[in-house]
Amino acid sequence: MKKSAGLILYRRTKQQLEVLLVHPGGPIWAKRDEGAWSIPKGEISTEEEPLEAAQREFAEELGSSVQGALLALGSVIQKGGKVVQAWAVEGDLDVSSVKSNTFSMEWPPRSGREQEFPEIDRAAFFSLDEAKCKINPAQILLLDRLREQVH
Repeated sequence: MKKSAGLILYRRTKQQLEVLLVHPGGPIWAKRDEGAWSIPKGEISTEEEPLEAAQREFAEELGSSVQGALLALGSVIQKGGKVVQAWAVEGDLDVSSVKSNTFSMEWPPRSGREQEFPEIDRAAFFSLDEAKCKINPAQILLLDRLREQVH
């Protein structure tokens, strides 16, 4: 069973609580929106703790790190069986400055050509209600847990 860890960056505006979500890069996800977004997360390697993996993945996917008190949000199991463990931290980020690491894949399929794509192609803050429409459905529970802890 694959295990991932991630961080949810949240901020409070005068109107509401907002969370940062990321959209996966590459041609497979290019035209998908609702249900395609995610918290910044990635696989936990065998030699690291889940929280270390969450912090590393946040930095790799967004090009910056976050500081602050962490709220443990537990874990969820996604449709494919992957377990995602998450923490939340209050802060802000200029989404226009996001700089993601990249991955390679054969594209177009069966072409024999490897192309490089950003791991995430964009990041944005959403209200919790908007985020529930955008995020991978299995991760909605993490947003509910965040709402319970910060309101």
